[in-house]
Amino acid sequence: MTLDLILTVGVAISLIIGLFFTFVAAIGLLKLDNSMSRLHAPTKAGTVGIGAFLMASMLNSFLIGQGSLHELLIMGFLFVTAPISANFMAKVNIHNQSCITPPPPPRDDTWATLNVPEADRELAETPVET
Repeated sequence: MTLDLILTVGVAISLIIGLFFTFVAAIGLLKLDNSMSRLHAPTKAGTVGIGAFLMASMLNSFLIGQGSLHELLIMGFLFVTAPISANFMAKVNIHNQSCITPPPPPRDDTWATLNVPEADRELAETPVET
């Protein structure tokens, strides 16, 4: 097998994967019933789908002899910003009370706090030697 054939198959597989995940994201966006559910599909499946399309673009640029790594910058930006924007949109929905409020955390004094349990206080007070 030549390198051209391998890259062409890689481009085709990346396009099919991107098509599948983007299609799943679009269906999820249209069919899910509330805003919090609709938020999940595009941020997860859509990110993977766009990533596969960008991979196909990068492989194709190497196939035609004009290699480009600009797509890596786009992928990095996408993978960093999509979860952050989804988190902010979810917080807005929760604060506007346009969705079901999540249940409170279980009774636990150490959950997401700096409180140290009684059994571990001795370990927390021991200085670390360097």
